[in-house]
Formats: sequence, C-alpha cells, structure tokens
Amino acid sequence: MSDAPEETTSDGLRLRLAAALRPLITMTVASELDDDALAAAVDAVERVSATLSARAGGRRSRRQPDVSQPAQEFFPNSPVMGLLNPLAPPVRVRVVDGVDGGPREIRAEVSFDDAYEGPPTCVHGGVIAETFDEMLGAANIVAGSPAMTGTLTVRYRRPTPLNTPLAIEARCTGREGRKVHTWGGIYHGEVLTAEAVGLFIEVGPERFVAIAEGNADRADPGTLASIRAEATQADAASDVHGVVPEDPHPDRRR
Repeated sequence: MSDAPEETTSDGLRLRLAAALRPLITMTVASELDDDALAAAVDAVERVSATLSARAGGRRSRRQPDVSQPAQEFFPNSPVMGLLNPLAPPVRVRVVDGVDGGPREIRAEVSFDDAYEGPPTCVHGGVIAETFDEMLGAANIVAGSPAMTGTLTVRYRRPTPLNTPLAIEARCTGREGRKVHTWGGIYHGEVLTAEAVGLFIEVGPERFVAIAEGNADRADPGTLASIRAEATQADAASDVHGVVPEDPHPDRRR
C-alpha cells in the first residue's frame, strides 16, 4: 500500500473509495448541511449502496501481517491504520531503528477529525485506546515479538486535541518468556497527551489455528487457509481442530 497501486486495480479502486468515504463520514457527523443537500446525498448514497450490495460476494480474505513489508501494510483493513478502511483516520506508520541498538520501533503521525470527537474539541478516549492497541501491536511485530493483547493500561495525561497533527511512538520494552511488554505515547508537539503500557502474550501458530477454527462459522475460507499454512510453516501440529484456546482468565466465573 506504500507503493500506491494503480488507480484502476482492485486495491487502487478500494483506496480511492475509502478516501472518498472519509470526508462523507466526517461531514455527516459534524457539518451543517441544508435539507436539499442532505436529501441529494441520501439518494446518491442509497443508490451506490444498493448497487454494491447487489454485486457483493463473500468476505475478502484477510492479509496476515508480513514483517518484510512496510508497517503501513500490516493491517490494511484496520479501523486505525488501514488505508482500505474508511473508518480509519488513517494513522500513518513507519519503522525506525531502536534506541541504543534496541529492537526496531514504530513512529506514526495522525490528525483525528471531528468524527473521532469525545469531549468537545478532544479525541475520544476509546479512539486513543484502540490506537494504542494497534500501535503497540505493530511495535511488537517489528521487534520480532508478535503477540496478542493481554492487558492495556492507558493514562490520559492531557486532553488530546482534534484536527491537529499528532505524533505517536511505540516500542517493545522487553519480554519474559511468552510475556511481551510494550510502551506507547501520543504527543501534541512536545507535550505527551496520553501514554499506554501493554502486556502482550505470545500465541503459538497452533493456537492461532485453534482460535480461527473456533470461529470458523464467521471466518472466510481464505483466511483460515492462510493461517493454517503459516502454522504448518512454523511446524505447528497438523491437526489442531477442536483445540480449546487457553483462557487468559481461568478464575473468571463462567
């Protein structure tokens, strides 16, 4: 996605569609619009929606993150950094060398518009949390320690403003066995407006297969095949159907 696809290819057209939809979402949420403009927009969007619905097939296969590709392409459909997702701002992501020879880190830039408002003029706290979840996850990938979120603790130090360039840092700070520790911060200029620490759990390929197969009735066959292929390459068990994923909260009342 970093090397922009041709505008007439499938991905190129999806990029254009997502980019065209973003301002529509924002204007629907935040702009003063007269009734004639709204009526015309409703008619046009309903026609487009009906046309796409009539020609829509099954769910597209999800692309698994590939560390050999630019970080922006890790999660192309994500609501945070996915260029193919009109719900994403999107957060623009790159990889930098780690401090003092440490593992590679994530740097990102974003400006949240009015569609992401929480308190007046400020970014919604839930949007900040999901942004951290994805940025910390990406930092783990580039550090060579991909893992699933166990806990994410966010500290809101200052209100984070809307419609303003913001910088994000995220880095893996260490690991103990399967536990991966990660930190992230959002900056408005030099001011740290929010920070997060995450505890992530490394999940083996065979358990990813078990999770995916447990959701098989809601997953597309292409994604399942891709996950199984990755598990096979990692020498996972060839038959894990029916394996129950480990409960991260074994004492939880069911």
